[in-house]
Amino acid sequence: MKDFIPADEAKAMSKDALFAALESGPEGLSQTEAKKRLEAVGPNELTTKRESALLQFLRYFWGPIPWMIEIAAVLSLVNKDFGDFVIIAVLLVINACIGFFQEHRAANALDALKAQLALKAHARRDGAWAEVEARELVPGDLIRIRLGEIVPADLKLVDGDYVSIDQAALTGESLPVTMKTGDIAYSGSVVKQGDMTALVTGTAGNTFFARTAKLVETAGAGSHFQKAVLHIGNFLIIVALVLCVLLTIVLLGRGDNFWEILQFVLILAVASIPVAMPAVLSVTMALGALALSKQKAIVSRLQSIEELAGIDILCSDKTGTLTKNQITLGESVLLGASDEAALIQAAALASQGDNPDAIDGAVLAGLKDKNALQGYTLSKFTPFDPVSKRTEGAWTDAQGQTVCTSKGAPQVIFNLCGLQGDARTQADATVNQFAAKGLRTLGVARKNAQGWECLGILSLFDPPRDDSKATIEQAIEHGIAVKMVTGDNTAIAAEISGQLGLGRHIQPAGQFFTKEDDPAHLPEGKAHAIEAADGFAEVFPEHKYGIVKALQGQGHIVGMTGDGVNDAPALKQADVGIAVSGATDAARGAAALILTQPGLSVIVKAVELARQIFERMLSYTIYRIAMTVDIMIFVVLAMLLYPVVGGQHFYPLTPIMIILLALLDDIPIMCIAYDHTRTDPKPVRWNMGRVITVATTLGVLSVVQTFGVLWLGINTLGLASDPQHLQSMLFLQLVVAGHLLLFLTRTPKFFFLPPWPSWQLLGAIVVTQIFAVCLCGFGWLVPQLPWKWIGWVWVYNLIWMVGLDIAKVVLYRQLDHKAHHQRHIHAMSKHLGS
Repeated sequence: MKDFIPADEAKAMSKDALFAALESGPEGLSQTEAKKRLEAVGPNELTTKRESALLQFLRYFWGPIPWMIEIAAVLSLVNKDFGDFVIIAVLLVINACIGFFQEHRAANALDALKAQLALKAHARRDGAWAEVEARELVPGDLIRIRLGEIVPADLKLVDGDYVSIDQAALTGESLPVTMKTGDIAYSGSVVKQGDMTALVTGTAGNTFFARTAKLVETAGAGSHFQKAVLHIGNFLIIVALVLCVLLTIVLLGRGDNFWEILQFVLILAVASIPVAMPAVLSVTMALGALALSKQKAIVSRLQSIEELAGIDILCSDKTGTLTKNQITLGESVLLGASDEAALIQAAALASQGDNPDAIDGAVLAGLKDKNALQGYTLSKFTPFDPVSKRTEGAWTDAQGQTVCTSKGAPQVIFNLCGLQGDARTQADATVNQFAAKGLRTLGVARKNAQGWECLGILSLFDPPRDDSKATIEQAIEHGIAVKMVTGDNTAIAAEISGQLGLGRHIQPAGQFFTKEDDPAHLPEGKAHAIEAADGFAEVFPEHKYGIVKALQGQGHIVGMTGDGVNDAPALKQADVGIAVSGATDAARGAAALILTQPGLSVIVKAVELARQIFERMLSYTIYRIAMTVDIMIFVVLAMLLYPVVGGQHFYPLTPIMIILLALLDDIPIMCIAYDHTRTDPKPVRWNMGRVITVATTLGVLSVVQTFGVLWLGINTLGLASDPQHLQSMLFLQLVVAGHLLLFLTRTPKFFFLPPWPSWQLLGAIVVTQIFAVCLCGFGWLVPQLPWKWIGWVWVYNLIWMVGLDIAKVVLYRQLDHKAHHQRHIHAMSKHLGS
């Protein structure tokens, strides 16, 4: 048996020859044979070359930040300060170990999430159809491909009518390609229409394009929030470097040793630059993704978590999300059928019994006589697709006569049958009466010698989910406007929307999008009308994309749900594309969030978690800016204002102290990803001005606080002649003040009000504080301080903590008042403008 058959060879071979070459047949493979081949050819997935753990670890010693620390270590050797060299080298290794551990943990978390999104395939094994993992497919497997599925391997189509395949991701062709028996379908393409049986000719690296569909994207591209944080990081680096250059000039001017200056300045820059920022970002996002997965929402792109926190409009599918998706037959109206049983039987003949969809299942379940279809042999079945909006079945009955029936959207069936005049008016009125009750309808037709005859109308009922109304109320409380998006007619959509409390102002989507309109640039009047609507009916896939673009054009952050391959453009365009439970592989591949449980409540829970994650990132950013302002400005100003202490050039901190300070700050910061945070009642957006204002204010006040210790140490404790112990006191002051500041930045309220810190964050701070106290109290690595001085520093900082907290709360209230005033002015101007 060959490991694979190249695509061009497979296309040229007959079906029987290909079966023979792959040692397969119309019944597929046995489980035993498939397992044997899997061991021989390997899994159907591209093996990615993963970087070794050693290289990952060594990367933490390569880059601008590690270079600075390494140069400082080398300068210690140049100055023959071997003790500093050993300490700096050890601290560098410890910092690398922490970063490597957290990155490795985040990568493992993402791998676990990706495993939940594995592609599935329907393969014939041991003579029966079964769902298997796509990675377990082997050459010779007989599989079935259907609408919305990603082709899992290179295939030769061997049975069925036709399939329409979208190869845009592989070939760049904008239009789908119609394929029939004998054609080759390539791995990674998407089935747009049809249903066929195919033979696997090549898997994994032996596919024509040597690739498989990639459902889970990596977190390489930053979101708006990540980019903002990185911009702040760059800003802090520039500020730190400018101050370092200024400090170097001043120190050279007073005659300090050049190599000592260079060593000190390099280490000071390292302590001020947000070294832990990438690790904090990745760990917080990865842990957030794990928390979301426990709520049945799988994140495929980490940066979408922050976008999810800010959505203010959610466009939700009706079926299965707002309703139960448990369709059952309701009342029926006879037109040409002799009785209800005959009408349902005709509809059943236009249904797919093997793997039926929800509507087909409802029709088949409605057959009172379960033997009603015996004696019929299927000749051809045309499945439903979004264009034709109907199914059709051709059968041969027991007498050898051809029977052809169709079911689908009533308007389509009425047009198919040429229904006109009073009959059409009566039929349309019946559909509208059902719609007024929230019932969906199906037209049923049968083909006779004269053409198609309309047999009647079946009603279908899909009741709202029990939790939908309460969940929508909860979403509105969270500042999210929910808009229903459905392919049903306007009357049905309005009835269901009204029942759910969404409002009855439902607009048919077609009126907003004419052939002349560019969905990306709608006239302002139409865009405003879309924004004002409670929902949209009679929606086609291309309408969803236009609706999203229009709402985004009005300044909204939009979430869009979808389940089909045709929803992919809208899911990609939305700020947060959400593939609902049971979505096709293609929809899941396009979405940022994949739901594994039906209903809207999952999305609301995900929004709540996303906002908590956003708050963690926000508190980290404020803390990091404030600490950089505190350390850099204090050190520079202290060396300018106190150039000489104890008869020698004064350095407020030693290089070892600065590195210890950076390390002790970074350890608790890693635990901020576990912190308890409030859930903002409204959508959150990045407000750079507000963050910098709060952070800078706290940072400047912290500089004053630290200068207080310096002044008291020199003028009250008599340390003017003892710079070494003054340095230890300043080191302890910065460690204590920094961690107490973290308690303040994590909430806009008073720090003693809930939500209280998580045990992980509190524990990390307590442990690092005990370690810092021991360093100073026992004289480890720094000059020893009397215990009463350590207690004095703590009392001083606790008093300042209360004062800083009051200043923070007052500042937030002023900023909130200003923001409220600006929103009021904006609303008034918008109202006057309209």
